[in-house]
Amino acid sequence: MRASLIQICVDPAESVAARRDRAAGLVRERTGSDLVVLPELWTTGAFAFDHFGEHAEELRGPTFLALSRAARDAGVWLHGGSIPEHDAGGRLYNTSLVFAPDGTLAASYRKIHRFGFDQGEAVLMGAGDRLVTVDLPETTLGLATCYDLRFPEQFRGLVDAGAETLVVPAGWPARRAAHWNLLARARAVENQAYVLACGTAGTHAGTEQAGRSLVVDPWGEVLAEAGTEEEILTVDFDPATVAATRDRFPALKDRRLGLAEPKEIRP
Repeated sequence: MRASLIQICVDPAESVAARRDRAAGLVRERTGSDLVVLPELWTTGAFAFDHFGEHAEELRGPTFLALSRAARDAGVWLHGGSIPEHDAGGRLYNTSLVFAPDGTLAASYRKIHRFGFDQGEAVLMGAGDRLVTVDLPETTLGLATCYDLRFPEQFRGLVDAGAETLVVPAGWPARRAAHWNLLARARAVENQAYVLACGTAGTHAGTEQAGRSLVVDPWGEVLAEAGTEEEILTVDFDPATVAATRDRFPALKDRRLGLAEPKEIRP
């Protein structure tokens, strides 16, 4: 299976419409890939909080239409990263879109863990409330976004739902790039799954982006890693490795669930 991660540069000098057209064009060029992945909030920039409301779209808005056509034209499964979505009541969400090769919407996922510690995304956007997986012919994707990477229980839930390939679009800051690599590898090892982590390049809202998109195998080995500039990372991987790894080293079978709550011990 061939995956292409498009580590697009979010430049505030480029309009949202121009970047949307450019991203769709980059997707159309990936005709030899099976799966293409875009980063988190690439239309606005993940830290451009002041612009979330201005550029928020209905689920089936202009970005939806552009990506749907691009997926169909390229004949690829497309994880369109995420966009600022507004619902009918005007509530904002950080929403990912996944398209089938015929351009139809296969799934959408609203980010569960919002970053900001009572600021920014954490107060401006609503939280998703469901885990989402997507069945491809070769593998089952588990969807997560950026800050979700710090919460292993979400990924365990995705694995319990059948996920074999964990896709994580992000707008990860450069100052915590070491965490990005470490956490992506940890989620791969503990879940014995592939991790496809696609970040943005550039600097937006004064926050330098880490870039360094990477693909990690179920043993935690980095199969490929991008640099810090705009780049397309294309990797061939074997989805059957997941089952082989889980069979060879069946650690997931040794999970102990439903343990009793700890009791207070008095001297």
